[in-house]
Amino acid sequence: MSNDHSKGAETTDFLTRMIKEDVENNVYHRPVATRFPPEPNGYLHIGSAYAIHINHAIASRFNGTFNLRFDDTNPLKEDMKYVDAIREDIEWLGLKPGVYFGSDYAHQIAEAARKLIIKGKAYVCDLTPEQMTEYRGTLTEAGKNSPFRERSIEENVSLFEQMLAGVFRASAKVLRAKIDMSSPNMNLRDPVLYRIIHAEHYRTGTTWCVYPMYDFAHPIQDWMEGITHSLCSAEFKEHRPLYEWVLAELEVTEPPKQREFGRLNISGSVTSKRYLRELVEGGFVDGWDDPRLPTLKGLRRRGVTPEGIRHFLDELGVIRRNSMVDSAMLDHFIRQDLKDRCRNAMAVMNPLKVIITNVPEDCTEMLSIPNHEHDEALGMREVPFSRELYIEREDFMEEPDPGFHRLSPGKEVRLKGAYFIKCEHVVKDPATGDIMEIHCTYDPLTKSGSGFKGRKVKSTLHWVCAKHGISAELHLYDTLLKESAELLESDNNWGDLLNPDSLIRIKDAILEPSMKEPAMNQTYQFIRHGYFCLDFKHATEHRLVFNRIVSLKDSWKKTGKN
Repeated sequence: MSNDHSKGAETTDFLTRMIKEDVENNVYHRPVATRFPPEPNGYLHIGSAYAIHINHAIASRFNGTFNLRFDDTNPLKEDMKYVDAIREDIEWLGLKPGVYFGSDYAHQIAEAARKLIIKGKAYVCDLTPEQMTEYRGTLTEAGKNSPFRERSIEENVSLFEQMLAGVFRASAKVLRAKIDMSSPNMNLRDPVLYRIIHAEHYRTGTTWCVYPMYDFAHPIQDWMEGITHSLCSAEFKEHRPLYEWVLAELEVTEPPKQREFGRLNISGSVTSKRYLRELVEGGFVDGWDDPRLPTLKGLRRRGVTPEGIRHFLDELGVIRRNSMVDSAMLDHFIRQDLKDRCRNAMAVMNPLKVIITNVPEDCTEMLSIPNHEHDEALGMREVPFSRELYIEREDFMEEPDPGFHRLSPGKEVRLKGAYFIKCEHVVKDPATGDIMEIHCTYDPLTKSGSGFKGRKVKSTLHWVCAKHGISAELHLYDTLLKESAELLESDNNWGDLLNPDSLIRIKDAILEPSMKEPAMNQTYQFIRHGYFCLDFKHATEHRLVFNRIVSLKDSWKKTGKN
């Protein structure tokens, strides 16, 4: 990504154009600076990665700085484990931002609150949460002033100091901004700035018993860090007037600007932290790192690379409005990233035994097969060929349909990297009539790579040597939600909404012996089946478990920028 904004490079999106104008007009006497401010109460997902990508890319484009700042002003929800997880995920994405914590600004935010009280712009309110909701009004009806709104500055200062000292119980009092209870913007109807919470904070312990609300703390933190452009998702647009009010009343110089972009959603999945928590805590998925989830931990466990995610986000650009992006688009960029880096291997999911009758029982031939069809640098591997093999059951049909070109009685096919084989006989279970094995002969003159130019066949099949094959479990993933799923704000019946085929376990797959000791972070293309990686959560020394990252079929077609 270019950093040369002076030549008009990559200035097509509205955020870049706005910031370019600010730079050219010397709005700020400090470098462009952006930030990503997650709450440490959950895990990052693809929507988080999108927000990170926008903030980091724009800062880089203007040779600026990008910060990671933890919005940790609610001790009831936050935990160090989430801090560690978020930092790990961001590092996995390839970024090393400066790291800050909102809780480090507690004294400065409290001072800002005192300043507003002294200016007559904030007051201590005794209304209960229920009363406050009642007084707030509705979208069509103005709110009404709190009976505590006209307390004197002296009384408000005293009460606020008592709040800080822990005199009052939780929820007994709050500090509110004094703005306009008739404002059409509900966020300006005397919003709460501070609330009382008697709980131990994961970083500051019991030093504080009052904590600022996000809408109050956030602009102050931005200004203190030198942030120039506070870029956030579209749901915060209605909060922007409050962001600007706080900075204006505090009379800061060169206040940062809040601007919004569209939120990223992926079809067939959920990116709401609340929904994700319900799925995890309800046992509907295998934890926060379930490969069906769009969490970065889930994508990482599935085998997706950070490069694939970055290419996807680059293609999206900057979305103006909340958008639902087809999951096939994400799969496309994952697939594009993997296709040139993965070595090939053969895996049979539903084995059907093949007996090559003209191969001696004690004979095993080692065949050299390329690890990649088009990249010689990935080298060759040795694959054993012997009398007993496995092919996919679907690759044989005793009475073939028109257009079926794979193996059938009297027909020839090529075995990948090996020989032509011809089906001579079918062995069935006398009780059920099911096919147990097929007997074939091979033509030793047709060895792959030998230059054989005789008869042709219409199909090449992958296969595995029965004697040397490796047993493995394969996990095949599809979209988490049914195509018809409609999510509610609450009380979703997840059992009815989840796609029953979102995870298919193939328990008795057979892999070629080169997969006996797969690398933990290596990805593989199992011929015809897709791209796979070892499931580091469930694989053991005695049991290989692979996750399918993405299938080989690409259904996404580029139609232009979103």
